[in-house]
Amino acid sequence: MAVKYELEELGLHYTKVDLGEAEILEDISIEQWDNLNNSLKKIGLELLDDKKNILVEKIKAIIIELIHNTNDQININLSDHLSEKLNHKYTYLGNLFSEVKGITIEKFYLAHKIEKVKELLIYDDLKLTEIAWRLHYSSVAHLSNQFRKITGLAPSQYKNLKNKRHTA
Repeated sequence: MAVKYELEELGLHYTKVDLGEAEILEDISIEQWDNLNNSLKKIGLELLDDKKNILVEKIKAIIIELIHNTNDQININLSDHLSEKLNHKYTYLGNLFSEVKGITIEKFYLAHKIEKVKELLIYDDLKLTEIAWRLHYSSVAHLSNQFRKITGLAPSQYKNLKNKRHTA
């Protein structure tokens, strides 16, 4: 809603305002661009005009949506999913993402999966086997190994650490 408001305040007409994307009907002047960019920065958003950055942001949004906004089991091939959603070969997407973000898509995806594991460990009463199933890990051991590699703790240690903080 904030983006629509800012566009309307500047007298810009749009056909679509979606998460991370807006289609503006008219060509906008440099002054309008700067005004819109300044208005959006005040509310914590920024304009991207570089097609590479826009595509990287779309990759990030798809991954975040996939992991954090679904309660079903994640049972997809990430490379196929991204290629299908963005109409680009995964090799291109992977190279672009690494170039712009300095990490691979896989590392970004894994980091978000581990954040979701943390969230589920703390706020849900799910057993580790259920979490592993939901996030499509091949086994609890695989999840535990990845969790330990990224956090330095076993999932049970992490949960106990957080439980101690909540009771203190």
